[in-house]
Amino acid sequence: MALLALEDGKIFYGRACGAQGIICGEVVFNTAMTGYQEILTDPSYAGQIVCMTYPHIGNYGVNSEDVESARPWVNGFIMRELAQNFSNWRGQMDLDRYLKEHKIIGLYEVDTRALTRHIRERGAMRGCLSSFESDPDELVERARRAPTISEENWVYRVSCTEPYKWEDPPPWPTALLEKGERSHIVVVDFGVKRNILRNLRARARKVTVVPAFWSAKQILRLKPDGILLSNGPGDPAILKDAIRTARQLIESERCPIFGICLGHQILGLALGARSYKLKFGHRGANQPVKNLLTHRVEITSHNHGFALKDLPPELELTHINLNDGSVEGFRHKKLPIFAVQFHPEASPGPHDALSLFDQFFEFIKSSRTCQSALI
Repeated sequence: MALLALEDGKIFYGRACGAQGIICGEVVFNTAMTGYQEILTDPSYAGQIVCMTYPHIGNYGVNSEDVESARPWVNGFIMRELAQNFSNWRGQMDLDRYLKEHKIIGLYEVDTRALTRHIRERGAMRGCLSSFESDPDELVERARRAPTISEENWVYRVSCTEPYKWEDPPPWPTALLEKGERSHIVVVDFGVKRNILRNLRARARKVTVVPAFWSAKQILRLKPDGILLSNGPGDPAILKDAIRTARQLIESERCPIFGICLGHQILGLALGARSYKLKFGHRGANQPVKNLLTHRVEITSHNHGFALKDLPPELELTHINLNDGSVEGFRHKKLPIFAVQFHPEASPGPHDALSLFDQFFEFIKSSRTCQSALI
């Protein structure tokens, strides 16, 4: 009998799948109905054990296209029902085999509704997942000894170590390239998802991805037309080097900057805002966000456990979460800088906010026009 032991002593039993072993991590839940493969391979989940609230997982299998990074990053994966057979014309293998191949411990036949309610009431917490029968008390103690999500720098584990060009064209038909065909975008990789890169490449002549530890001087040496600070895992407050780099990029006033998720938090901290940990975070593909500039409500994809507060006067609040009122986006009142907490690139999730990429390239176009006028 496999089990999950939480640091508060609560035990959940189930059956093992995927790899064998014992693993600890922060236990969180995701409310998306589909997209388990994108969730598994999203680097923002590094260090976490993810519980899927939708009861049927694995029914359309796994393929080589719907991945958001080179490999899965979750520490563990929890499901109510694991499909033993998959049915989809794009499916290439079943989920159990995929978890085994990538050494991810899974647990199914779990009361995921009870687990989700427990996390909502008590908050996200550390847990220890065992694929075989173990002493529950010992697992609880292991969970309590495990580092919290704020005690490890997960960004340096998921970020690339060398710069590279993203050359792959997007898999969908597009005529967007003409909007930014002269543009060179530099992406600072805090754990970037491939669909962010696809959306940039659909609009830009060149996309270069650089490691999270690169300095502002190294980034600006590439002569970017725009800079994107990507999503990523963990607590933004501990990323002192990244915050300093973002502040230096802002002070250089060289080009527009766009932040997504962790990139949004890093930009906010660099500009004087503060961050805090949400009780159980926002993770799913159906979060309602109000755009305060257009007064429209967008259904968006989320994956974050921290948020911003106390925005300084030079920042304008542009988006709020309609479930809890938290900050979902801001823009600088004078500089071409803006950021959102949610994921406009989706994967998984709706495409309501894809226009933010077009907004980024409009900023780039306007910035280039201003520079030409000064010359």
